[in-house]
Amino acid sequence: MKAIMKVDAGPGLALRDVPVPEPGPDDVLIRVLRASICGTDVHIDKWDAWAAATIKPPLVIGHEFVGCVVAAGSHVRAFKEGDLVSGEGHLVCGKCRNCLGGRMHLCPHTRGVGVNRDGAFAEYLCLPQTNVWLADSAIPPDVISCFDPLGNAVHTALSFDVLGEDVLITGAGPIGCMAAAVCRHAGARSVVVTDINPARLALARRMGATVAVDVSKDSLDEVERFLGMKEGFDVGLEMSGSPAALSQMVNVMFAGGSIALLGLLPAAAAVDWSKIIFKGLTIRGIYGRKMYETWYKMTVLLQGGLDITPVITHRFPYRDFREAFDLMASGRSGKVILEWD
Repeated sequence: MKAIMKVDAGPGLALRDVPVPEPGPDDVLIRVLRASICGTDVHIDKWDAWAAATIKPPLVIGHEFVGCVVAAGSHVRAFKEGDLVSGEGHLVCGKCRNCLGGRMHLCPHTRGVGVNRDGAFAEYLCLPQTNVWLADSAIPPDVISCFDPLGNAVHTALSFDVLGEDVLITGAGPIGCMAAAVCRHAGARSVVVTDINPARLALARRMGATVAVDVSKDSLDEVERFLGMKEGFDVGLEMSGSPAALSQMVNVMFAGGSIALLGLLPAAAAVDWSKIIFKGLTIRGIYGRKMYETWYKMTVLLQGGLDITPVITHRFPYRDFREAFDLMASGRSGKVILEWD
């Protein structure tokens, strides 16, 4: 089968022929139809410091996908040939305190599909049945291929009550834009998205942002006045990984407000802790998706009218992966999908 791989250490990816994986008794073999590119995949392509410390080539990369079941192991009962599925990219131990307590997304022994083992940028993917999600065939395949990042957005956006609240989202990448749509769907009064990328801010507006702010030009204080806000934002969703963005967020939060952190901040990132303390802010770190409550939530949200299709801006045949990766890295796109069917 054809697969997009990190063949050896260093920048770049290659299309190679590799064997079709064989499912074990508890595994499901999936024919991949669509796979979308994640920021993690871009880091692996560029071979930055994180990738060099984490990835062990040769490796088939990718973890966001939709596909059809073609075979199942002898212990598998929940899936059959032809089922439309996606999958959770975090493989957990199932034995630690968090796994046994129903908090599998916090398993300290997690292995990542397309990071620590072969992934979804291939014609076929093999997953344990516990990581396979039976998808609603009424949902477009392009959308299902984005369930992994949508899960990040839903987990973050619903980590605090947003009904009737004013929400600030820092970072207008695809996940930040999807979070804007989720917050509006969940009843937020206003959703303000900040970034410095005009293309991404335009995407945030299409995804339902009340105001999309270029913070290199405009002030959040002015936005608050424009929206008639007198005491600051109730909920903050930090999606950018920018220390400057987090500091701006802290400055404009309502006393007693809540901040969810999804963006990966640098280890040396500084914040004015006195403001966090004196404002009585709640800070919550967000990792991955709740397994599998978030998958249920995002399915029901989509069935109930949530529309994330504007965030899917480009599609490429998998053989044109180089062009697709370059576009994703440029910041001039939303989600970029590779077509394998």
